Amino acid sequence: MVVGAGSAGCIIANRLGEDRNLRILVLEAGGNDNSIFVKMPSAFSIPMNTKRFNWGMKTEPEPGLNGRVMNLPRGKGLGGSSSINGMCYVRGNPMDYELWSALGADGWNWANVLPYFQRLENVRDGGATRGTDGPISVTRGTEENPLYHAFVEAGQQAGYARSPNMNDGQHEGFGPMEMNVGHGERSSTAVGYLRPAVKRGNVRVISHALVDRIVFEGKQATGVLFSCNGKAMFARSGRDVVLCAGSIMSPTILKRSGIGPADELKALGIDVVADRPEVGANLMDHLEIYLQQECTQNVSLYSQMNAFGKAMIGARWLLTKSGLGATNHFETGGHIRSRAGIVYPDIQYHFLPLAVSYDGTTMADGHGFQVHVGTKRSKSRGTVKLRSALSQDLPKVQFNYMTHPDDWLEMRACIRLTREIFAQSAMDPFRGRELAPGEDCLSDESLDQFIIEKVESAYHPCGTCRMGSDESAVVDSETMKVRGVSGLRLVDSSVMPQATAGDLNAPTMMLAERSADLIRGLNLAPAPEAPLLADPQWETRQRSPDISCDYSSNREALHAALIMNAKTETPTRSAS
Repeated sequence: MVVGAGSAGCIIANRLGEDRNLRILVLEAGGNDNSIFVKMPSAFSIPMNTKRFNWGMKTEPEPGLNGRVMNLPRGKGLGGSSSINGMCYVRGNPMDYELWSALGADGWNWANVLPYFQRLENVRDGGATRGTDGPISVTRGTEENPLYHAFVEAGQQAGYARSPNMNDGQHEGFGPMEMNVGHGERSSTAVGYLRPAVKRGNVRVISHALVDRIVFEGKQATGVLFSCNGKAMFARSGRDVVLCAGSIMSPTILKRSGIGPADELKALGIDVVADRPEVGANLMDHLEIYLQQECTQNVSLYSQMNAFGKAMIGARWLLTKSGLGATNHFETGGHIRSRAGIVYPDIQYHFLPLAVSYDGTTMADGHGFQVHVGTKRSKSRGTVKLRSALSQDLPKVQFNYMTHPDDWLEMRACIRLTREIFAQSAMDPFRGRELAPGEDCLSDESLDQFIIEKVESAYHPCGTCRMGSDESAVVDSETMKVRGVSGLRLVDSSVMPQATAGDLNAPTMMLAERSADLIRGLNLAPAPEAPLLADPQWETRQRSPDISCDYSSNREALHAALIMNAKTETPTRSAS
C-alpha cells in the first residue's frame, strides 16, 4: 500500500507493481491531474495558486523575518508537487550525495545514485552520464531570447566557469538549464510512472482519500485509516505500508499515528507507538530573492504578457505544443560558491527574461529581466508540528528562516555577487536601472531589510524524517524502514539528510527509484565513472573558470571537508 501519489509515490507504485503478483493500492488526498494548466509548462503558476491542486499551506510567523507568514504551496493530486512545480530539472551537485553519505546515509553516495538518475531520465543530447530511455522526459529550452546568452556570458566575464550541461559532469558554473518537459507538455511522475502502472492492471488509485493515520497492532503496521468523500474507511495492508506524503504531510501522518516526539503526542491525546524525537525536526528549505533590472531593449517577454499575447501563446501551444507555452522560461542559470572555503556551490541562479514574481501575481511595468538567486545549504532548521490530532487540520510549519548568522552572510553575498554579474559588459546592451532591490540599497542594514521583506521560499522543503545509519534517524537508509515499528517504510524528500544544491524534484525522483529497489532487495551496480569535480583551489578562492579537479579518489578527505562546511560553526569568509 502506498500513501501519496506525488513525486515519490507514483514511482514507488510503478516499480513495486512491476511484480505482477502484487496488488498495490495508492491513496491520494487530491484528485486527478487532468487540466490544461497542469500540462502547459508556461502556465505552472495557475495550478500552483489553485485550491484543486494545492494544499494551501502557510507557515507560522517566521521569527527570523520579523514574523512574516510565508506561502507554502504543496501539490495535492496525482503527481503531487511534480504537477504544480516550475519543472526545473536539476540533479544537484554530485557532492550533495557524498555529503548524504558522510552524514550517515549509507549507500547514498554519488556512484550509487547516478544509475538511478539515469534510469528515470529520457534525455536527448544530454551528456555522457545521462539516461536516454526513462519515464521522465528532460529537455532544454530553445534559448532564442538574447538575454539568456548574455547572462551566461556575463557569468564567464565575472570569472566563473561555463558548464555545457549542469546535469552532466560539471555542476558548477553558468549554462543552459533543463526542464522535465516532453513533446511540449509537463512530464510529471503521474504521466511518466503512475498512468503506465495503472494500465498494467495491478495498481489501483483511490483519489480524494484523506489519510488519518496508519493503524498498528502492537508495533506492526496493518493498514491505513482514511476518509473518502466524508466516509471513514480502512484499508488493510497485506505487506508493507509505504508512506510517500511529502516532507510536510509524512511527519504529520506519522505523528497522528503515534510515531514522533512522545511529549508532543501525549499533549494531544495520541497514544505513543514509537518515541521518535526527530520526526518533524530538521526541516530545511531553499530561500531565494529576486534581483530585477530594467531592460533597455524590447526583447524581454513583457510584450507577450498582455491578453492578446497570452492568447496567441496558448493557441500555438494547443495546436503545435511549441513556442513560449512549451517552456518554463528558466532556460539558463548557474551555480556558484558564496565564499572561499566552500567545497561546492551553495548559491543557485534561475534567469528569467521578464521581471515578475515566481507565482505570476505581480509584474514590473515594462521590459525587464531578473534572476532568482538563493542559498542551497542554509543552516537554519525548522519543525513540522501537529495543530491537533484531527486529519482535517493542517500542521504548524515553521522553518525558522534566517535564524543562523551564516545565512545572512550568504544571502547578502547572493545580492552583491549578482550585481557584479549584471554589471559585466555582456549585459551592457540590455541593462537599465536596477528595479529591485534598488541602486540605493547598499549597506548590510538595507540589504537585510530588503531580504526580510522580499525573500521567498523556493518551495523545496525537506529533511523532516531524516534517513541514516544511526539509531536516532527516523528511517534506516539501507531499507527505508521507519525505526521503532514494523511494516512501515517512508520514501520522499522528508528523508533527505541535507537539501541538495538545486531544485529538489529530480533528487526526489532518484530517491524513489533507488528506494523501490531497496524495498525489493535489489540494487543497481555503482557507476564505474562518477567524477566529483571542483575548483582545485576551492579553499582559497571563491570563483574560478577551472572546475576540473576530481576528488573521487580521496573521498575520506572530501567527506571531512563537506562535514566541516555543513557544521553550524563553520568559519566564514567574505566573498571575493
